[in-house]
Amino acid sequence: MTDELFTVEQMYDADRATMKSILSGEELMRNAGRGCAEAIQEFWPAGRVSILCGPGNNGGDGFVIARHLKAKGWQVRLGLLGDPTKLSGDAALMAARWDGGIEALSPDLTTNTDVIVDAVFGAGLSRPIDGVVLETLKAAETSGAGLVAVDVPSGVDGNSGQIWGYALPAELTVTFCRKKIGHTLLPARELCGDIRVIDIGIPNSVVDGLNLQVWENTIALWQHRFPVPQLSDHKYTKGHALVISGGAETSAAARMSAMGALRIGAGLATVACPADALHINASQLLSIMVRSFQDLAGLRELTSDIRKNAIVIGPGAGVGKDTAQNVLHVLSLQRATVLDADALTSFQDDPHQLFSSLHDRTVLTPHTGEFDRLWPGLLKTQSSKVDAARLASQKSGSVVVFKGADTVIADPGGRVVVNTNAPPWLATAGSGDVLAGFIAGLMAQGMPVFEASCAGVWIHGECGNWLDRGLIAEDLPHVVPEVFQHIMETS
Repeated sequence: MTDELFTVEQMYDADRATMKSILSGEELMRNAGRGCAEAIQEFWPAGRVSILCGPGNNGGDGFVIARHLKAKGWQVRLGLLGDPTKLSGDAALMAARWDGGIEALSPDLTTNTDVIVDAVFGAGLSRPIDGVVLETLKAAETSGAGLVAVDVPSGVDGNSGQIWGYALPAELTVTFCRKKIGHTLLPARELCGDIRVIDIGIPNSVVDGLNLQVWENTIALWQHRFPVPQLSDHKYTKGHALVISGGAETSAAARMSAMGALRIGAGLATVACPADALHINASQLLSIMVRSFQDLAGLRELTSDIRKNAIVIGPGAGVGKDTAQNVLHVLSLQRATVLDADALTSFQDDPHQLFSSLHDRTVLTPHTGEFDRLWPGLLKTQSSKVDAARLASQKSGSVVVFKGADTVIADPGGRVVVNTNAPPWLATAGSGDVLAGFIAGLMAQGMPVFEASCAGVWIHGECGNWLDRGLIAEDLPHVVPEVFQHIMETS
């Protein structure tokens, strides 16, 4: 599997493990530079190229790229940060094999060129870019040339995806063996352009030995647990999703969740609501059933049917004591449960009360504001969204779907998945309500909670891609059949 994501430290570990008995550092650098040169030639015809090299291994890759592009007829200028005589290790070896000129790194290198290769700093950078590097990269950004990043755009933190003051936006980023976590997280992901992962000779056995626990969300991660309908199935074998609604004025959110659950394959779906919302829900829904309840006692009676095996509560539920007590009741049933929106905010004054009631079939789906209400200060103390989601999951004992354009799914055992297929047009009212329904609908069919969360998030993003610009949330469930077809075609 190639969906694993490296930390910067794990990439170094993979390099060291490979160099012990398989390939030398020199061979790894040769492979990396050659692979970068080949990727560049796929994007642009031979022309003028300026290669900006740093004093470390990233710069060493740059010297290899220069040699290969020159051999293919490119006009190459190479600029180096620092003194060529002070290069060391494999970078010094590659510099010695470069038979062209070496200029001092400067903005002048960004003029009269077709392509600029940023091989200044790699993913391990831990300080802001300044001085001549900053001046040169900013000149590159406005040069009109094609922009290539080696490993990551200089200025990107490879672990967190954060920017050290400034980073050069690339059209093409070429990285090695596996993506870094930072490639998948914002804001860095927007700066990487087309990301190419090239094989430099690190074997899968080395990667397997690193015990990686972070993956990019792909079909391959969860397809083996995805529910496949059988000829003998009927509506009761495919599960019954119950969505608990608030009053009439906010009932649309629950309807969208219920439609999401039904479209993604649950055999039945019911919206449970206060009496004042019964008629508006009934008038809007056809294939989804509607039931009313007045109070906690009524909800207890409604949920006594154990066939209602997956529950969504929160969308349009209202923030307050009534929602909190309904959530605690639902959790006491120990059924597959998705807590979203108001179900989370209702516990902002006492998150521990919620966490102490959660069970291993619960999914929490906070956006950034809701996350900060349940885990105040956690985002500020953790170095990345991945670390924050993992710790939140461990503290709560529940799967956490930390929503956003770079949604992160974490489970208490430490597994983390980063989703990268969501388009910007999903940022619309009700989108998260549909997602909650998708996840619940998959769990209703027996899909395990973590895999259901990953699949629901990926399908949600892919629905957005199918619809493209102008989508509204109620459109999303209607394109699930097209997305299912794509999933089946990749099996």
